Amino acid sequence: MEQIKITINGKECICNKDEYILKVAKDNGIDIPNLCDHESVAAFGACGLCAVEIIDDGNGRKLPKLMRACATKAQYGYVVSIDSERVMRSRKVALELLMSDHEGDCLGPCKLNCPAGTDVQKYLKQISQGDYHGATQTIKNVIPIPASIGRICPHPCESNCRRRFVDQPLSIAFLKSYAADKDLEKDTFVPVCKPDSGKKVAIVGGGPAGLTSAYFLRRHGHSVTVFDSMKKMGGMLRYGIPAYRLPKSVLDREIDEIRSIGVELKNGVSLGKDFTLQQLKDEYDAVILAVGAWKSMQMRVAGEDLQGVVGGIDFLRYISSQESEIPDLNGKKVAVCGGGNTAMDACRTAVRCGADEVYVIYRRTRSEMPAEDIEISEAMEEGVTFMFLTNPAEIIGKDGNVSQINLQVMELGEPDASGRRSPVPVEGKFEYIDVDMVIMAIGQTLNNTGLDGIELTRKGTISADSATFRTSDQNIFAVGDATNRGAGIAIEAIGEARKCADVVDSYLNGSIKPYNAPFVSKRNDEDIDFTKHEKKQRIEMPARPAEERRRDFDEVNLGFDDEEKVKSEAKRCLECGCHDYDDCKLIKYANYVNLKDIRFVGKKNISPVERKLVTIERNPNKCILCGLCVRVCDEVAHKGILGFVGRGFGTVIKPEFSAPDVIADCKNCNKCFNACPTGALKLIEY
Repeated sequence: MEQIKITINGKECICNKDEYILKVAKDNGIDIPNLCDHESVAAFGACGLCAVEIIDDGNGRKLPKLMRACATKAQYGYVVSIDSERVMRSRKVALELLMSDHEGDCLGPCKLNCPAGTDVQKYLKQISQGDYHGATQTIKNVIPIPASIGRICPHPCESNCRRRFVDQPLSIAFLKSYAADKDLEKDTFVPVCKPDSGKKVAIVGGGPAGLTSAYFLRRHGHSVTVFDSMKKMGGMLRYGIPAYRLPKSVLDREIDEIRSIGVELKNGVSLGKDFTLQQLKDEYDAVILAVGAWKSMQMRVAGEDLQGVVGGIDFLRYISSQESEIPDLNGKKVAVCGGGNTAMDACRTAVRCGADEVYVIYRRTRSEMPAEDIEISEAMEEGVTFMFLTNPAEIIGKDGNVSQINLQVMELGEPDASGRRSPVPVEGKFEYIDVDMVIMAIGQTLNNTGLDGIELTRKGTISADSATFRTSDQNIFAVGDATNRGAGIAIEAIGEARKCADVVDSYLNGSIKPYNAPFVSKRNDEDIDFTKHEKKQRIEMPARPAEERRRDFDEVNLGFDDEEKVKSEAKRCLECGCHDYDDCKLIKYANYVNLKDIRFVGKKNISPVERKLVTIERNPNKCILCGLCVRVCDEVAHKGILGFVGRGFGTVIKPEFSAPDVIADCKNCNKCFNACPTGALKLIEY
């Protein structure tokens, strides 16, 4: 066989004359995107994804049109480009056309709406099988402190769980903490870290963002030191979240696990006092700022400087950490201004400190409150009085101490930028209540001590690039509550910190790779039939009675005590995400061309999912008509069970039911399943 030389993307390749370019590339370790090529069948050229450009035909000429690598034979002297601008445009159009009729979920809405991107579907499956160690390993691929986060996360995953269209969302957050607690009891999962890189990273701040960055950078093999000004690590998880929601023993245990993989933790040292950014830059290869938002925001009303007016975070700081004596509020009346979770923590903590009366002052109604509904309900059960549609107009004092608060009565007007109806004052209508303490829990912001030279936003937060997390100093990165839009929920800080760790890892390896959100296929909830699912009651978290729990800081929730109920709850998962996501070539190449939007939108060819092939579930809505299953069944298995039915847009692939014994052969074959480049075919138990 005559051998020739061709060049593919600058690499010289020796091959047999008339070999297809796609095979030559594959033999030389070059990946030309394709969806319809398979080693067991002849070239077909159906998907159009393997287009290449012949920029030299061996005679100094450029071929005028793009060629399909799977159907174009190599000729002596060919110079082939597989990723020229023209090729990439063609490939992108091909993928947009394929995706325009692809109906399926790459990932479940639970994972898509988890700021950390937790593989909820996978760990619920593991919990349903009693594999708590495996479930924790899955969770710790993105969250290093699942026992803590499972207790306090406002779980946006649950709000978007499709099980809500059947009965109720799954108890995802509590199942997470249940598995993590089980894992901490015995044979705790410890990740394997890559070999030491010789690179050093300094992280300022030991809250959820700082600890997460440290955890993943250590797993990447880097030496990591975390500096924190407080007595212990944990940030707002320790100093902002009360112990009745998050026992500090649980947090301590998870922080110890982070320390155990080689992360150095230094407490009681402050940026701008004990060290400077310049000193960190001189000693470390990269610096991450995860300093949090520790400064309580003010309402800018008269009387805020009176004795007895405190910020929400300031009030919670040492009480939540259990590092100092609990203040005695017996005989006192306390007003908490705000409607978020910090306000709920503050009012419920005031109750536990013995306050006679505790008020929550909120300028909108309950339905507009950003706090979790369970937090509001439990606060009400514990005796907190909610004064909706009121707003502080003035704090009144006597002898320099708070004595009264003047409340402007409000009503709801037109919706604001967030979609909530804006509260507006009712002219001339006020209420007065006697109080001894006012807690301002309306938000928190950055304390910028020590951040000289770092550019801040108009809001006073650190300005950090959303894709690289870089600050105005290119060697310093920033994540979490201290950056851009400001304080959020812990799971958001964790998700951002993990992405930052990957970016910093690439930076330390010499070529920074910005975070790029992947493209995913999604179904519309309105197009799904939920009536086929049997209704099953959600497992409820047992809690201590209000009269008992309001007297101490012991954990409110008692935890799940029936393992079979836990497994049953996990089995309620509808498994929305695609079983083949990790291996799906369609989504792999969609992200390769940086697909963002589908320009070709129209009616989709929707067909029912069926299981007539004995051990294989067929989802025609995920099928891209590459024909591999048909050809493998015919040419390799020699059964010819599958075939194309219809013409044009309505074409589908269906089984040919000529004889039951022929169909039964599918049970031990599975060749079509192995060849499918998408999740259109799924193995099922028989």
